Parts: sequence; C-alpha cells; structure tokens
Amino acid sequence: MKEKEEELLLNSLKRIAPGTDLRAGIEYILQGKTGALIVIGDSEQVLKLVDGGFYIGCSFTPAKFYELAKMDGAIILSQDASRILYANTHLFPNPQIKTSETGTRHRTAERVGKQTKTLVISISQKRDVVAIFIDTIKYVLEEPRVVLSKASQALQTLSKYKESLDYLLVNLTIRELEDMVTLYDVTSVLQRASIVGKTEKEVRKYIYELGTDGRLLNMQVQELMVNVADESLKIIEDYKNFGDKIKPIELKNKISLLNADALLDLSSTARILGYKVEENLKEFSVHSKGIRIITEINRLPEALLKSLLGKFGNLKNILNASAEELADVPGMGRTRAGLLFDKMKKFSEYYLYNEPYNHKGEIIPKLRF
Repeated sequence: MKEKEEELLLNSLKRIAPGTDLRAGIEYILQGKTGALIVIGDSEQVLKLVDGGFYIGCSFTPAKFYELAKMDGAIILSQDASRILYANTHLFPNPQIKTSETGTRHRTAERVGKQTKTLVISISQKRDVVAIFIDTIKYVLEEPRVVLSKASQALQTLSKYKESLDYLLVNLTIRELEDMVTLYDVTSVLQRASIVGKTEKEVRKYIYELGTDGRLLNMQVQELMVNVADESLKIIEDYKNFGDKIKPIELKNKISLLNADALLDLSSTARILGYKVEENLKEFSVHSKGIRIITEINRLPEALLKSLLGKFGNLKNILNASAEELADVPGMGRTRAGLLFDKMKKFSEYYLYNEPYNHKGEIIPKLRF
C-alpha cells in the first residue's frame, strides 16, 4: 500500500474508531442485524448518484442512525458525520467500474468509493461484516479483541526493531568520534530506522482501529518513537552526498518508499544518499559533518551551527579544535566556545571510555547535558 493510501486508510479508521458516535451507531446496527450502506460525504459527486429516499437534515445520534438503517436504502451523512442528510436512498454509481465484490450492497459500496473517493461503509446483514471503501482501498474491520492481539504482537516487533536501532546508533556515535565510519554503518542505521517507521505505521493502524481502547498502546508507541525521525534526518544531513538543494526530508521519504527487497540491499540506500559504490560498503569510508552529535551536545542557533560547519568542514576537525579556535567562529564568543569544548570532551570520554552496553546487554543511557 502506498504512503498516500496508508494515510487515507488511517484517517478513515480514526473516524469510525471505538469511542466515536459513528462507531456506536455501527455497533447498534450489527446487534440489530439489519445491515446498512453509509456514505460519509455530501459532495456534488456523491449527490449526483443519489436517487429517491427522503431528506432528514438532523444531527447525528447513534439511536437515530440505527432506526434509519432499518430501511433498505443507503444513508448519506455530512462530510464530518455530524448530520444525517438522507435516508432510504438508492445509489447509482457507474456500472462500468470494476468490483471484486459479490453482494449487491458491497458492490455498490466499492463502486461509490472508487467513483467519489468518499468513505463508504457497508455492513453485512447476515455475516456481521463491516467493510470500508474509499478510492481503491477496501478494509474489513475486525473484532476489537482480535485487533488488540495483533496490535500487541506488532508492538513487540516494533520494540525489538527499536532496540536494534539504538544499538546501531550507539555504534555509529562511537565510530564517528573515532573517525572510522563506513557507508555500511550509515546505511545500516537508516535501513533500520526505515523498518522501525514502517512497523510503527502498522501499529498505528491497529491503534486507530481500536480508538479509545488503544490509548495505552499509543502511549507506548510514542515513547518508543521519540527522536527516531529527527535522528534519521540529522544522519542524512551529515552524510548526504549532495549540495543544499536536496533536503534531508526528500531523501528520507525516498528511503521509506523502498520495497522490502530494495531496503534490505544497503546499496539502494547508499545510492539515494548520492553515492555510486561498486566496492564493499564496509570499505567505503565517509566523514560526518557533525550535525547530529553537535546538536546533541549543545543546541546552537542554526546560523551559528552553519558557521561552525563552514569553518571546520566536518566533525573530526571540530572535535580536534581548541577552545580558542572555536571562539574564532563568527558569533561563537569565548564563553560559548569554552562550554562547547568542555561538553565535546565530556561527550567523547563518555562514549569512548565506557562500555556501550551494561552487563545485561542493555544500551547505556545517552549522556544528558
């Protein structure tokens, strides 16, 4: 599923998640075994397909929604689902639109979703199946207990991937301080960060489907994903082999769009960063500009950071600079230069002269300033 389709699906799941009035109405219909066809949207494209029925124009409540669903026709809601506009209507989408569905209600729902790109919900009368259609997307809702089980498994997977990413980040930091970074180190981190991002989207889908029942899971995901995207962007900025014309976010998006096979091939990520590598990535040395580490050590104003990088060129030269040399950077000043020098020394000693992992194999916590 493409990124835009994923976003469209997630937004749709939010709208019908447990805890919303719309989901409560859907549950009433499932319990009453009446079935329903619901279109959420009142655009001109939708209204052109509507024939018959009658105008309601009342505010939405689950009880009213359920009573109107007892009639055979479709229900049309406003775009924000706050009002019930029409009930017992017939929908006439283009019959030439291909559909893989068999039942009349589901076939109509799929065609309306494709033709109008509007969220359409089809509730089966006999099978208790709730399917949503929007554009080319079809998604069948599952019982909350099933979704919760899948979400828990996906969260465990995300946690393992994040732990692996943390290991790689610590190793990258140490190798940067030693000026021994290879393209393999960089692409390995970006590959794992992309996998973490893809796994997070999978967990988010379940969380949105769970609605209020997924609040605890959402808190866990937020904690796991702190700074992941920001770290990736800074690493890309440190190592991209392009000028300033191409922004890190553009390259990050390209990496996230790689399919599973391309993502496993680290040379694909290297090419996105602007490297034409024919040799082994482990033998291809690269040098960090120092953006990630310097911003972690000391939050400098953007203009000052740019001046610092402009004067010294890369992290190795910055780390080897004296306090007096740092003070020569326009806008730095002696006080700030001395503070930066001391923090860089402390940071280097912390990572280079301590074991990166404790006796349990856990990553040592980051040094906080």
